[in-house]
Amino acid sequence: MRGSDELLAQTGAVSNGSVMSPAPNHADNNNDAKKVKLDTKNPGAPSRVIHIRNIPNEVTEAEIVHLGIPFGKVTNVLVLKGKNQAFLEMSDEVSATTMVNYFTNCTAQLRGRAVYVQFSNHKELKTDQTHSNAQNPSAQAALQAAQALVNQTDTQGGPNTVLRVIVEHMIYPVTLDVLYQIFSRVGKVLKIVTFTKNNTFQALIQYPDVVTAQAAKMTLDGQNIYNACCTLRIEYSKLSNLNVKYNNDKSRDYTNPNLPTGDPALDSALAIGGMPFTGMPLAGVTPTAAALGAAGIRLPGQPSPNCVLLVSNLNEEMVTPDALFTLFGVYGDVQRVKILFNKKDNALVQMSEPHQTQLAISHLDKMKTWGKQIRVTLSKHQTVQLPKEGQPDAGLTKDYSNSPLHRFKKPGSKNYQNIYPPSATLHLSNIPPTVDEEQIKDAFAHAGASVKAFKFFPKDRKMALIQLGSVEEAIAALIKMHNFQLSDSSHLRVSFSKSTI
Repeated sequence: MRGSDELLAQTGAVSNGSVMSPAPNHADNNNDAKKVKLDTKNPGAPSRVIHIRNIPNEVTEAEIVHLGIPFGKVTNVLVLKGKNQAFLEMSDEVSATTMVNYFTNCTAQLRGRAVYVQFSNHKELKTDQTHSNAQNPSAQAALQAAQALVNQTDTQGGPNTVLRVIVEHMIYPVTLDVLYQIFSRVGKVLKIVTFTKNNTFQALIQYPDVVTAQAAKMTLDGQNIYNACCTLRIEYSKLSNLNVKYNNDKSRDYTNPNLPTGDPALDSALAIGGMPFTGMPLAGVTPTAAALGAAGIRLPGQPSPNCVLLVSNLNEEMVTPDALFTLFGVYGDVQRVKILFNKKDNALVQMSEPHQTQLAISHLDKMKTWGKQIRVTLSKHQTVQLPKEGQPDAGLTKDYSNSPLHRFKKPGSKNYQNIYPPSATLHLSNIPPTVDEEQIKDAFAHAGASVKAFKFFPKDRKMALIQLGSVEEAIAALIKMHNFQLSDSSHLRVSFSKSTI
């Protein structure tokens, strides 16, 4: 069986044994967009064909199909290898609309990269001889597997927001907290109730909607929590809502942290402290470190998945904590930055979520910044330590946890839909009506950028595109000009654009 490290690291992946040959390296996606001019005129009109952008080069047809399975029957798929784009045809517009609406509020991911889901201009997916699925075994296999999954679901009874989970071959203990860690990877978990029946550990897990529950069932059913043991068997429960009375190690209502624990002594202690119950320590046998590492799971009391990046080969003359905060802040909310005291071309950057570190790595690793090709990798450190009082630091470490400039602090932030690789064209917003084109161009020129083109948005003059001489210039300009004060009450917002002028 496939190890759950692979499963949990790539939630949303379905493997049918076929891997597409890697596409050529496309440093400039904008050129591709100009060549194919796909679906740029009116991506908002409903269609049963869905356009998916920014997909990683190695993604298989099966992984694209898997994005659509929870929303209805998938009837066709087309992956454009050289364009980082794919098309998915659903059986009807209702399924497609549900999928687009869902991923408008929740960012879709493939292999750790944010992908963008919108309606296509095409009303059906016609594949020519070049892209014919009859000649594409991997696409055929993906569609057949999708149909088999749908048929299997139909025979088991209708989908529901509550899943019944049975853990088989339970060599290591499985706790409520472990289940929460696993099932939260698919979507928001509302409630969990655990119990033992017929000498088997079982759980009921409630999601906010049927779509998320369906995705969790299809992603996790049959997978192992630890290597070769603790296998998850998942079916839909007959219950549509869980009634949780206590928050303890057997049950938890994550929507109501103030429920009692059911232990009078513990409840009175918590009442005195004024603290809601948050969790119980893991009791009994602990899985081996090897098994835990392979499973990619965090047990209570263990450090969280790594959110710290190591950034190396930096330009020592230019780099500052604020500059790294601004650049990496395009891909996630930076909590802390530390430039190493004895090796100032290296820095640690702590993001707020593990998936943000993956976004930063995929978009910034090997990017030329201040004349040097920087490297971005995961650090072995779990957190960035602040200097102790009196310890020499020279301003090299900075805490940004309370910064007002975080782009993603609101759940479901629209900024997640506007994450693009560094490009020569920058998207500007929050421009006051008193500021004209020349003033903005002058400000960028003063920051050392050579402006090639500028254009206000026709329907919204608060936004504009500015095209600079190179991607490297644009990176430097974003660092200098994001939060630049344009008027007494307006600060410029800058991000990378997918468009060119």
